[in-house]
Amino acid sequence: MNFKRLPIGILITLIVGATLAFIKPDDELVTRIIAQLDKWRTEHPQEKVYLHFDKPSYAIGEDIWFKAYVTIGSEHKLSAYSETLNVDLIDDKDSVKRSLKLPLTAGLAAGDFALADSMEEGNYRIRAYTNWMRNEGEAYFFNKTITVVNGVSNKVFTKTAYTYDTSSGKQKVTAVITYTDLNGIAYTNKPVNYEVVINGKSISKGKGITDDKGNLTATFITNQPVSITTGHISTELKLDEKHTVTKAVPIKTLSNKVDIQFFPESGNLINDIFEKVAFKAVGADGLGVDVKGFIADDQNNQIAPLGASHFGMGTINFQPESGRTYKAHVTYADGSEGIFDLPKAVDNGYVLSVNSIRDDKVFVSIVPGKNSTNGTASLSGLTLIAQSGGELCYAGKSKDGATSFSAAIPKDKFPSGMVQFTLFSASGEPLNERLIFVQNPDQLKLAVTTEKQSYKPREKVTVNLNAKNSDDKPVVGSFSASVIDESKVSTDEANEISICSTLLLTSDLKGYIEKPNYYFTNVSNETKANLDVLMLTQGYRRFEWKQLLADKFTPIVFKPEKSLEVTGHLKTFGGKPVPNGKVTLFSSSGGTFIIDTVADADGKFTFKDLVFRDSIKFVIQARTAKDRKNLDITLDNISPQPVGPNKNAPDLQVNINDGASAYLLNSKKLYDEQVKYGIGNHTIVLKEVVIKEKRENPFKNSANLNGPGNADQTLTSKDLMYGGGMLSQVLQGRLNFVTFRNGVPYSTRSPGTPMQIVLDGTYVESDFLDNLTPSDIATVEVLRTIGNTAIYGSRGGGGVLVITTKRGGETIYNRYAPGIVTYAPKGYYRAREFYSPKYDDPKTNAQMQDLRSTIYWAPGLLTDKDGNTSMSFFNADAKGSYRVIIEGIDADGKLGRQVYRYKVE
Repeated sequence: MNFKRLPIGILITLIVGATLAFIKPDDELVTRIIAQLDKWRTEHPQEKVYLHFDKPSYAIGEDIWFKAYVTIGSEHKLSAYSETLNVDLIDDKDSVKRSLKLPLTAGLAAGDFALADSMEEGNYRIRAYTNWMRNEGEAYFFNKTITVVNGVSNKVFTKTAYTYDTSSGKQKVTAVITYTDLNGIAYTNKPVNYEVVINGKSISKGKGITDDKGNLTATFITNQPVSITTGHISTELKLDEKHTVTKAVPIKTLSNKVDIQFFPESGNLINDIFEKVAFKAVGADGLGVDVKGFIADDQNNQIAPLGASHFGMGTINFQPESGRTYKAHVTYADGSEGIFDLPKAVDNGYVLSVNSIRDDKVFVSIVPGKNSTNGTASLSGLTLIAQSGGELCYAGKSKDGATSFSAAIPKDKFPSGMVQFTLFSASGEPLNERLIFVQNPDQLKLAVTTEKQSYKPREKVTVNLNAKNSDDKPVVGSFSASVIDESKVSTDEANEISICSTLLLTSDLKGYIEKPNYYFTNVSNETKANLDVLMLTQGYRRFEWKQLLADKFTPIVFKPEKSLEVTGHLKTFGGKPVPNGKVTLFSSSGGTFIIDTVADADGKFTFKDLVFRDSIKFVIQARTAKDRKNLDITLDNISPQPVGPNKNAPDLQVNINDGASAYLLNSKKLYDEQVKYGIGNHTIVLKEVVIKEKRENPFKNSANLNGPGNADQTLTSKDLMYGGGMLSQVLQGRLNFVTFRNGVPYSTRSPGTPMQIVLDGTYVESDFLDNLTPSDIATVEVLRTIGNTAIYGSRGGGGVLVITTKRGGETIYNRYAPGIVTYAPKGYYRAREFYSPKYDDPKTNAQMQDLRSTIYWAPGLLTDKDGNTSMSFFNADAKGSYRVIIEGIDADGKLGRQVYRYKVE
């Protein structure tokens, strides 16, 4: 992958103030910065992922359809660096419910998740990333939180309101839970038992009876503040003697505390200089809280009002004085008040001010603070640079003896997206940083049209798309389109995500961004100003300047996946490598497949450029060069990505059914209609709410030599379902008399000897635990005492952990005999084709009600040389507003999104 590097002369073309000197091509600092940025882009090209979904929320029994766009570099061109994309569906307990591996073609892929009838309602998130992106950490993965409701088998619906109070240093939480049926009729006078679970631990239990409005009041107290990773109130509502329904109500926070932070534009408040200060007020649930108030000094003089806030963010402008301290006096929406300290102002430093609100130019100024050494204020030796995605966009240097620094830079010198301004000292020390967001009018112009604005139910509709660039020239591009019925699915454009908000904004920021598409919908001076405040309160952390300039790059651990591979090593049972061994890979799934290779001098073998579907099973057979089979085959597995905390946890919905009554009713009708005509892959929903099933032995597949389940301690998958992170972190504290050091388990009986791990009957290294995903584990058996470890001989000297995975696990292999293993790796998922009835086809069942909420999904639209493409489909039965969303990208990395509506009457 080659990345274009512009000559310095082109990079530093700008309009400058009188005190700004042009950078010469031989300037040592700027040359070093350019070289290091160039090296960073070359060695660490930044991939980003965006998924376009067919709609914002879903119901049990439906399908989630999506199109993946993977880009690379600052120009957001489609990536050919990685050729495989991982997409996970994760529940609110941080458990991966479904994982897909999709083949990428020129950075594009399509996929889907079927929401089985057996799934639970609740909050889910979808995570997407390439293996290469794992080097930068999960913070930069694509993440979207969605709600999944259940109108099919759900008999009880809840709505919960929380209130908070503090008394005697203890936090009191009161939840009023309202229970109703699908039609909103309250369940009155019903007994309820409840349990409060925070981060996997039960902290309170209680019971009560619903009142005449179906309300139950559940109260619990916490002795100290707790940071919630996962939390819920599990309730059991007794409908009658035979029917009890369990409902889990999410807990997002344990208080209504509001935290306010202040962010001087230059990083520090500088005495006697007028400066902009941003503030951000965030509730305990992670969402912005609008506040009012003023700034006062230590003499109680009101200095400046708090500016108008948006999502809890705003700005203050004032000039701090030497010897004074300042506090913010804040009034909340409920009338309560709070007082917060502002950062202490200093004499030394610089005020770096950047104004990017105007359409044509970015204005930059630098003002120095007092110099306590000689009493003069000077900018001598300072260098200001601006970069975007590792591309240097601007560089300027102050003249010797200058006391001010200013520049007016044309915006077309910057790409659309985030730009980082950094002020460096003469020695190359980064002093100040300021982020701005540039919204150039360089995105695609998408014209969406239909023959008319009003159609009839089941009438055929043809949607035409014409795509042009900012110069009004037609473009060839790849697009995806969805059509939904807004009478069933509620939409909020500002609260959604888009290809622009993801690839240009949220993919570069670690923190949570509230309603990111707000800044790209109906763009105005107000939205631009609010976006600039967001830049003041949100930090860019793709790299640190000190590490970059010191040539300390993030180590590359994960390589880009170009294809599917099966790799491993041949060893003797004594652990020595077996060179030149013959290895055969074969499978009979879907026809016979067989391929041979030879191990190298270290016993390593590789089968490259494989293409196979998910759930395939291979048999791998090996022989030594002398045709002996008594050898050990060890396969290399790519460790699965652990599930970390949800970056978008504030988006979790406590009342997922709120406002979804029409959607729920339609979902139930659609399900009944599909079952009636034998359509869809549905299970039979029993009339009984409580199902008692035969309890199976969870240890039946255990390889414990003492016999399944015969251990000093046992855990099952239910014991591991709460809490995310690596397996060693999940087991820490759950295993008695077992400690973990760097992911390695040690029994307190033998603290100097690691415990032996037995995985599905195979002995693996003691540091192998964190290669496993907790959600894949069926049972864990702890063997510590001599009675249980003796059968393992010397291997059991430090104790044994017997781990059994769930059947059908992703990358677990089993040894059948010496020189033979079976292997079921994760293969490519083949996306299904969206079904859309054709009412001009006599084979279509016209008697069946058409209750679709997603009317059409087209992930593979390609425009021709004239920028044109189209799609045709038939409306459903429902009348109302139908919403068309088309998104996509052209060969130059320009992005486009268009929303179009028509009526069905």
